[in-house]
Amino acid sequence: MPNVRANGIDLEYDEFGSPDDPGFLLVMGLTAQLTAWDERFCQELASHGFRVVRYDNRDVGLSSRITDGPTPDVIKAFSGDHSTASYTIADMADDAAGLLDALGMAPAHVMGVSMGGMIVQSLAIRHPDKVRSLCSIMSTTGDQSVGQASADAIGALMSPPPASREEAGERGLAVGKVIGSPAYAQDADVMRERAMAAYDRAHDPAGAARQLVGIAASPDRTPDLASVSVPTVVIHGEDDPLVGVSGGKATAAAIPGADLLLLPGMGHDLPPQLWTQIIDAAVANAAKAS
Repeated sequence: MPNVRANGIDLEYDEFGSPDDPGFLLVMGLTAQLTAWDERFCQELASHGFRVVRYDNRDVGLSSRITDGPTPDVIKAFSGDHSTASYTIADMADDAAGLLDALGMAPAHVMGVSMGGMIVQSLAIRHPDKVRSLCSIMSTTGDQSVGQASADAIGALMSPPPASREEAGERGLAVGKVIGSPAYAQDADVMRERAMAAYDRAHDPAGAARQLVGIAASPDRTPDLASVSVPTVVIHGEDDPLVGVSGGKATAAAIPGADLLLLPGMGHDLPPQLWTQIIDAAVANAAKAS
């Protein structure tokens, strides 16, 4: 896979579709590598006439590690002490903007899930000239009164990092069972293999902690989301235990004219059974920008 220098760091990416088609940037969530965007999902989106690009956020996968800052303290960060943050969601949005420029894709359609939704929201706020349409999935505004996680989901997210690929597989399966879609069960062997493959590609618990602290240190985006003027669709599972559905509802309410698509039985994942519905909603939203 290629990489480019953007916003002062190296970002690993790959792409699907024709480079001559309009760009569609996919942004993954907390600790998730670009490979968390299934190739079949990317190919289906590209088949609608888009140049689809997925990439590793800073501190995961094969992109740059931000090691010159303080040691991240997650407990302090979520208690209001943000002194160990090396960056915020805004910096990660600037990474995305730099990547779009480096690839000659701006302005592009953008889609983000979970933390990736936060990043694309911030991208539309900070770099409106680089965004054609916005799709925010299973995400929230940064307002701490919405999108709260269940106790079980927090416990799963904060479980100890794996020390081997076998442990990575079992942890991935265990976390998926807690936060995944109750109406769309995924194959356990596939979930385990996916987690082990991610471990093999890159494993960095400190980088994941820096991302988590960066989320905690980021301010509420609600007031600034009122400035977003591009076509927007917000998609959220009604049974999401990690980012409660109120986060999606608040996001849609904060962005003028945003459409809200709530999916019963969907948790905090992208089950293959819903790919076509999600992609169709994103494509229809992108068409509004033409």
